Amino acid sequence: MSGAPEGSVTIVTQTRVLKGQDHAFADWQEETKRVIAGFPGFIEQSVAPPAPPAQVDWVILQRFASTQDAVGWLKSPERLARISGVQQMLAGRDDVHLVRDGAAGVLPSPVSVVISTRLKSGQEAAYRAWEQRMTALQSRAPGFEGYRLEAPIPGVQEDFLAILRFDTQEHLESWLGSPQRTAMLEEARAFIEEFHTRTVRTGFEQWFSAPKGKPPAPWKQNMLVLLMLYPVVFLFGQLVQIPLLMDRAGLPFAVALFIGNGASVLMLARLVPWASRRFDWWVQAASPRTNALGIGVILALYAAMMAAFVRL
Repeated sequence: MSGAPEGSVTIVTQTRVLKGQDHAFADWQEETKRVIAGFPGFIEQSVAPPAPPAQVDWVILQRFASTQDAVGWLKSPERLARISGVQQMLAGRDDVHLVRDGAAGVLPSPVSVVISTRLKSGQEAAYRAWEQRMTALQSRAPGFEGYRLEAPIPGVQEDFLAILRFDTQEHLESWLGSPQRTAMLEEARAFIEEFHTRTVRTGFEQWFSAPKGKPPAPWKQNMLVLLMLYPVVFLFGQLVQIPLLMDRAGLPFAVALFIGNGASVLMLARLVPWASRRFDWWVQAASPRTNALGIGVILALYAAMMAAFVRL
């Protein structure tokens, strides 16, 4: 979530869905996205479906312009009504946390563990001292990529939230099962009331910047790239390559084509993320109905561009 507005926050929700309820939950989440879109300060939402065996949870990321806006959504009657309608699909408890945007380690990449820790009363100082030693220890673990600690928010979030990032699942599991970490956790029993961990896999694609539980399907990426590539290549060829580079400047076709390809790549670096954000509802879709709708919209856009360009 690079480039996040200053002061923006993300609600990170991790939830586990009962077997056979994934399609129903995906449809419920699509409707929730329409509801949340009308709330003050809402920026965007990303939904990452499970990626077994490492990640068995759904991960929902909801960005808001400020903590106040995010808390407004969390406490709203609309959200409470939505939550009450989905409980029969869920297994166990949800983890809901607020994470400030715009800093290193905001969200896990490419494989991480999200750790929720609730302290015994009056034990914050002991936890802070322990956490500093734990941070120094885990930073020397093979594959370590980053660490982020979020303190509780009174009235909103009672737990400390730690996000620990590694480069591979194997390195993460090696650290989680290491004797050093086991000894540190045993020491922490004196001041920790409870803690639990959830693994998250997110492969940040160069052009698909929204956090994902798994990368978008290649065929979806290809459809969006073609959606942006076709008009760029056509318009650059008609307006620049032929009249200016070849006719006026007299460049050989091979040279003019190379220049055109270079310009197209530079433009796609901005256009594909733009398209990805607007088709996020489809890129991350789990339901067949939503997938079919997205395909239909993109095919219609292909046809509309071809029809328009034939007339030029």
